[in-house]
Amino acid sequence: MRPLECAPFKQQLLQQRESLLDRLRQLRGGDSRVGAASAHLGQAEDSFAQALGERELEMILDERESAEIDAIDAALERIEDGSYGQCAECGGQIALARLQAAPQAQRCIACQGQYESRPPAPSAH
Repeated sequence: MRPLECAPFKQQLLQQRESLLDRLRQLRGGDSRVGAASAHLGQAEDSFAQALGERELEMILDERESAEIDAIDAALERIEDGSYGQCAECGGQIALARLQAAPQAQRCIACQGQYESRPPAPSAH
């Protein structure tokens, strides 16, 4: 994809990134994830189970939004290196409609379907 064609996608990705960073800052209340989680455990009016549940939810949201930011950053890198719009699996072009719906997409629809149907990798625990 030519640089001029990438410009609207770059702008959209930058806006999405900023929006996610704002949400993370709000979620954390300016603190780190650990600090926000500890704040919940220190509230006497909450039951311990409720505080743990809220802490777990905050951590899940934080991880999900951090993963989204990573995907956006990777897409921005692909724009810079000229590989944006090419499927990471087959090397073919990612459909314009897919990029418009998900500008951070790194695979075409067919390869994404195959990727999602793969069994999860074994845990290293």
